[in-house]
Amino acid sequence: MVWLTTARQPAGPNGPLAPALSAILPIQVLRALAAFMVAVHHVQPDAAVLARLAGRPFAGSDLLPWMAGVDIFFVVSGFIMVHASAPLFDRPGAPALFLKRRLVRIVPLYWAATTLFLLIGLALPATLNSPAPSVGQIMASYLFWPAVSSSGLVQPVYSLGWTLNYEMLFYALFAAALALPRGLVVPAVMLALAILVCGTAAMGPLPLPFGFWGQPIVLEFAAGMGIALLHRRGLMLGASPRVALVAVAIGLLLWSPHAPLLAGPWRDLALHGSAAALLVLAAVMGSREPVAHSVLTTALARIGDASYALYLVHPFVIRALREIFARVGLLEPWLFVAAALASAVIAALLVHRLFETPVTRALRRWTGA
Repeated sequence: MVWLTTARQPAGPNGPLAPALSAILPIQVLRALAAFMVAVHHVQPDAAVLARLAGRPFAGSDLLPWMAGVDIFFVVSGFIMVHASAPLFDRPGAPALFLKRRLVRIVPLYWAATTLFLLIGLALPATLNSPAPSVGQIMASYLFWPAVSSSGLVQPVYSLGWTLNYEMLFYALFAAALALPRGLVVPAVMLALAILVCGTAAMGPLPLPFGFWGQPIVLEFAAGMGIALLHRRGLMLGASPRVALVAVAIGLLLWSPHAPLLAGPWRDLALHGSAAALLVLAAVMGSREPVAHSVLTTALARIGDASYALYLVHPFVIRALREIFARVGLLEPWLFVAAALASAVIAALLVHRLFETPVTRALRRWTGA
């Protein structure tokens, strides 16, 4: 999952956007929707708790596989790494500069969220859903290293960080490939990802970290990189083909819970990964000319800018609001869902503006990234 902030023209929300922004704005909208999907997935168990306190049933929404938002993030990540890092190809010192930029962008907010989670665990252990972590797990979490948690799962202390463990693998491979000639960067990363996955599939369960890194989901990075190559070669699609791609993607997601396929990571790749790739393809293959965007599109793009914050902050907001609802006796689960999701978006926008953006800018100046 990749995050970046787009620079906008000083024009009003409906004004024309620069060509570069016109190309990336649909990606920002996708990122907003992907983060919101993950939040929808996580808010429903807390709504069910309130329903149980009220002595009533709660049927959550399984209209979509909400965690497929992660698959969208991964395809977007592959696309953005090629799209945004193209100026680094064949540039001296590119691997180190790339890693500095990625670490400056990803580490501060994730470390802050992990630290906050640990502090809450110390102060209010009953509010957490997992046993106390070991020192080794805490260290592995801060270092983005796959490790078995106190719950027996391969995930960091702050469990949402499992996606970032995959991202860091991707960044490391991409940085190493930047030492190669321009034409070999993308094929080298794709080949490395394929070897990891095929090796894991052929040899059975591997020890950590390879057993974690070799899961099929990492091929979604490769899909995004392939889409970026098509975009760089000037491929454009008309409105009708792009609408058709979106329709097929939504159809795959709607069909996913009922598909007669064996559950597992390969099924998720075939359905969720394919849908994510089609959505990204539709998003980036439109006209490159500046266009006017609606207020809704621009608002979603703003949330897309804050999607990293939304991804990391929403569990704190959801749990805090659940405690408030329970204490005041407001046990309406769907009211809670609406309030929690809205509050998570507001909190993410504030965290993005007041913490994420200034800290990233300061660290980029300090490190020369």
